[in-house]
Amino acid sequence: MAPVDPHSFTESTQPATTHIALTLYFDFPSSTIHASALFTLQTPHSGPFFLDTRSLTIHSALHADQAIPFSLSATSDPIKGTLLTLTLSNHSSFILTFSTSPSSSALQWLLPPQTCNKTHPYVYTQCQAIHARSIFPSHDTPARRIRYSAILNIPSELSAVMAANHVTRRPPRDDDAPALASLNLNWCSQDRVVEEFVMEQPVPPYLFAFAVGQLGNREVGPRTRVYAEEGSAVLDSAAKEFEGTEDMIREGEKLFGEYDWERFDLLVLPPSFPYGGMENPKMVFLTPTVIKGDGSGAQVVAHELAHSWTGNLITNKTNEHFWLNEGFTTYAERRIVEAVQGEKRATLNVGIGWRGLNEEVERFKDNLEFTKLKNNQQGIDPDDVYSQVPYEKGFQFLFRIERQVGRSAFDEFLKKYIAKFKFQSIDTDTFLDFLKENIPGIEKQIDLVLWTEGTGIPSDAYEPELIVYKTIVSLANEAATGRMPGEDEVADWQGQEWELYLDNLPKSIEASQIVALDSRHKLSESKDYEVKVSFLQRAILCGCKEYYGEVEKTLKEVGRMKYLRPLYTALVKGSEEDKVFAKRVFSEARECYHPIAQSVVVSIFSKHM
Repeated sequence: MAPVDPHSFTESTQPATTHIALTLYFDFPSSTIHASALFTLQTPHSGPFFLDTRSLTIHSALHADQAIPFSLSATSDPIKGTLLTLTLSNHSSFILTFSTSPSSSALQWLLPPQTCNKTHPYVYTQCQAIHARSIFPSHDTPARRIRYSAILNIPSELSAVMAANHVTRRPPRDDDAPALASLNLNWCSQDRVVEEFVMEQPVPPYLFAFAVGQLGNREVGPRTRVYAEEGSAVLDSAAKEFEGTEDMIREGEKLFGEYDWERFDLLVLPPSFPYGGMENPKMVFLTPTVIKGDGSGAQVVAHELAHSWTGNLITNKTNEHFWLNEGFTTYAERRIVEAVQGEKRATLNVGIGWRGLNEEVERFKDNLEFTKLKNNQQGIDPDDVYSQVPYEKGFQFLFRIERQVGRSAFDEFLKKYIAKFKFQSIDTDTFLDFLKENIPGIEKQIDLVLWTEGTGIPSDAYEPELIVYKTIVSLANEAATGRMPGEDEVADWQGQEWELYLDNLPKSIEASQIVALDSRHKLSESKDYEVKVSFLQRAILCGCKEYYGEVEKTLKEVGRMKYLRPLYTALVKGSEEDKVFAKRVFSEARECYHPIAQSVVVSIFSKHM
């Protein structure tokens, strides 16, 4: 037996699933999906066949109406979940019927009061890194790519979107779900509707995504619609914020080749969404916190767009090579931002990332394995070691190669790389072999092993040299002497400049300086959460209790882990009073967080309390 991924039960000796035809019935009152799935295998198989599951109830396994023996492992692995074993007899296809659990780690079910319009329920997915298995049995590893179709049976007052092509919206039919007949679902009720989707390109399971709610949309470009809750202010704001999306797509095509996904639609989710964005192909998911009113939120869109080439077209084979997704995408994002918004914006992003990388290396000082690009995650939950290292160290590695060979030569290499490995999942060694083959002698100019397998930050990494970057960092350092920036010095600052300034403030800064800074510049009231959270984190570390009301409000109104992690970490590292405060806030806010975010906060508490 040879597992292909430390986070999956998938065996290399067993055939891959090439297509899954899903039928999903959404039962909002019970926060459950009842489903069937027709699996098509690459080749017929006899003997044990393994699939990943988590918190699923398996009702039946069939081939041509004949039962297939199956079993679930008696115990559940805390990371991989529960092993589903089927006993096949030269089968190349089979049908499973199953139901999700209300505790599915990929799904957040929202009651009407938790939504923007307060009138209808909502459910959405987040499958990265290994949560697709809590929606349907699968080879839940990026090493195995699948095509799929889906029939979603939902209440008629709602609509659905998927990271797939929309086929039709129609009344339910009796022949939609014969495999689900034994569950006695009210499939053809007059108050139900069916939405059909198809994904024709092979994708890793973590890119499976849908959302169901009262959704509206606005056209913002020839390939892009923005979706959000109908009737909410978010929809119009998002359409304005992302009106330049087509320009970014065109720049991406110039840099990296043809856009292979037909559509690039955007769904702005409720505030509980745990990430800034998720690169689901054809339908990117976004947090509403990226809508800042000045267009700067489009930089998150640039990142998710860049994934259309690096991550979605070419995918890391396992999470131990996650930098192949995120390092490449961070590099690509900054190239797109530079082309559309200018070198200054791109360089400020590099500066913010540089500071973040240094902080993450400090975070992992007791376990430097996770400061490597290529690391060992055997027995490790990828959510527990999620960090900026694969993003920023990966970016630094690629930027080091660009500086060595020149931008034009590196651009040519990137296009070759994407064309060679599109719709494949690869590992670090595959990339390095291709790099050495196409840029002969590069291993003599750059220590490739140190960059990919070494810990920490290599000495030939790059801290930005742009004058505006150095000026902001210098102003932040001057805070150690008590000097705060004057009005004239910050007159043209946007969120990025303030974020960079706050991130570089010395640890020795006093509470009185934090209060004075806020009194002058109103940072605690910023509509830009990057700025607001960075300021509140500093306020907590300085013991500024007058801002704890704003901290509580922030922790209760957004579920993005980028904000939860620093605020809860700062609190639990503080006084006993701070820890009690953190526990109370979490107990009151918990149900408004996605299950992934809940588990991250719990892990912060367990580590520091």
